[in-house]
Amino acid sequence: MNQAGNKDGLYRYARRRSREVMVGGVGLGGDNPIRVQSMIISDTLDTGAAVKEALGLAENGCEIVRITAQTRRHAANLEHIVAGIRSAGCDIPTVADIHFKPDAALEAAKWVEKVRINPGNYADSKKFAVREYTDGQYADEISRIAEQFKPLVERCKERGVAMRIGTNHGSLSDRIMNRYGDTPRGMVESALEFARIARGLDYHDFVFSMKASNPKVMIEAYRLLVDALDAEGPDWNYPLHLGVTEAGDGEDGRIKSAIGIGSLLLDGIGDTVRVSLTEDSIHEIPVAQALVACSARQVAAGELAGRTEHLPFDPFEYTRRASEKIEVQGIDVGGGETVRVMVSGEKFKAVEHKLKELGEFQPEIIAESSGMVAIDPRDDRAIAGINELSDAVLVSLADELDLPVVAGFRLLAARIDQRHPLVLKDTLVINGDPDKDFLDSLLAAAVNIGSLLCDGIGDAVLVQGEQAPGQTLRLAYNILQASGARIFKTDYVACPSCGRTLFDLQETTARIREATGHLKGVRIAVMGCIVNGPGEMADADFGYVGGAPEKVNLYVGKQAVKFNIPQVEAVDRLVDLIKEHGRWVETPVTAAG
Repeated sequence: MNQAGNKDGLYRYARRRSREVMVGGVGLGGDNPIRVQSMIISDTLDTGAAVKEALGLAENGCEIVRITAQTRRHAANLEHIVAGIRSAGCDIPTVADIHFKPDAALEAAKWVEKVRINPGNYADSKKFAVREYTDGQYADEISRIAEQFKPLVERCKERGVAMRIGTNHGSLSDRIMNRYGDTPRGMVESALEFARIARGLDYHDFVFSMKASNPKVMIEAYRLLVDALDAEGPDWNYPLHLGVTEAGDGEDGRIKSAIGIGSLLLDGIGDTVRVSLTEDSIHEIPVAQALVACSARQVAAGELAGRTEHLPFDPFEYTRRASEKIEVQGIDVGGGETVRVMVSGEKFKAVEHKLKELGEFQPEIIAESSGMVAIDPRDDRAIAGINELSDAVLVSLADELDLPVVAGFRLLAARIDQRHPLVLKDTLVINGDPDKDFLDSLLAAAVNIGSLLCDGIGDAVLVQGEQAPGQTLRLAYNILQASGARIFKTDYVACPSCGRTLFDLQETTARIREATGHLKGVRIAVMGCIVNGPGEMADADFGYVGGAPEKVNLYVGKQAVKFNIPQVEAVDRLVDLIKEHGRWVETPVTAAG
């Protein structure tokens, strides 16, 4: 694998070399910069609204714009949308988003510069059927898919249209599910099936994506994909589109996106990104731009070239680093205990008088009196001194080192004995600027701490890049939640709006949060249409899915149990469903009432 399987690549940034694929006049991969893209939320049949939104995205730095084309009728109207964009003097490339409908893809390919297909539903009707496929039956299925996919490939090849083969976790075909399961490995194989067909027709203008709402799954899938492409040969060097699908909104959506996208960017993986937020698309662009810039700044912070230490984690399967349990200030740390939240003594004093008001966001360990040993992982004498200790101690990177944070902690994890618990820091430079942009602090913390947690590294976290004590604690806990390291509140999987959406996602998500936000550990999916449900809800406990205009279907897991519920009463019915399954608790009364 490019980075995770290359020892030197663990410590020294090197962007994965990919071939260039042109999307209109915008190049992906090769020597091009990492591109930022988004998707409009307007109805594709509303030409004026779609054109206006696309132009607004372009004016704000979006380099590629995607438009849903759920039917052939919608796809045909792309002709007028693209014409409207071009008549305004804008040359932003357009991408048609296709699910289920090969005829819509064929129509769309007449008008746009790129077509996105999902291998899990392009030529398959998902039934969640359980069956065994013989090798012969499996080969017959591939032949059937090739017959449906071949016309699109030939049209794209003829017109110079690019393609994204975009696999989504949870929307894999029954064929893949039965052989590989709903796994990152299955996601990779689903994409490779279609890539082999395209290559067999001498078509190479495509990119891959491996999206999931769970950053761990997403990171693992991309790493497996890169490993598989490397194994296929040097001419399988296709560009990669990065994204965490259904990330949600607000801080949670930004943190989850930063963990997944940022982790891969730091490892040199990724040629174009989209941050998927349940907000107006215009808000996605500055987050994506800041995330790309944030990653670039961190890899420029320093290098650890030439290191030959073993991998301190398995890049293809999550396993938490097995440290020993030690007691620190009356709290157990390491040894499989939940990841702890540490703060400076100064920040603890600032919130000490209002701990009850902080709710779940509690400071657990004070850094200065924790016994933590902070070192330079390149210092052989310091490493030897720690490894010679008879008892395990908290260990972290020293502040002010000229090291990129992630690479530094990887080296530290590789060199110290596994028994010593590790304290992760978001930055090695303590922030003293009260006016620092919180988005920058949030993204840096999510990228650095979140990516290490997803690699199984870390027993406690210390956020130093944000000055405000309350925001520091909130940020630390939200990163733990988004990375799956510590669940302390309701987890939401919410897709971004698009032209397929059958209700107001932003308003609906807010109402569902208000009604269910106190259900610790319950995972609720809010999906605007059948494309993003039931499959892409992945491991959600309950789902709220648009079934028809102003009608909602409710799910338990991936099973629809309530159909065509009027939207005005659907949130109440969702609450009833949660109660029926014994997952409801009453809203706790806080000190603030």
